[in-house]
Amino acid sequence: NGLAPAEDERITMLIEECAEVIQIACKIQRHGYESCHPDDLTTTNREMLRKEVTDVHAVLSLMSMDGMTGIGLMEIYEALERKLRYSHHQAKA
Repeated sequence: NGLAPAEDERITMLIEECAEVIQIACKIQRHGYESCHPDDLTTTNREMLRKEVTDVHAVLSLMSMDGMTGIGLMEIYEALERKLRYSHHQAKA
């Protein structure tokens, strides 16, 4: 694939963290934000989502420090505008 070992590892980390966000988002859809895993009644799904999204941000920061993703605020704002254009229940920015 032409990736250096460090690049490949960062992509793997990103894939894993995104999968964890998907998993907890599905649990929220099924059980709600305030539901907890039966084996851990102290951590809500909302808290788990926050943790997993934070992990994604951490990996993106790692990638950004290495120059792999140079996402600027303007690009984020434009992406947000695109997303909100097709949403039905979100406040418009």
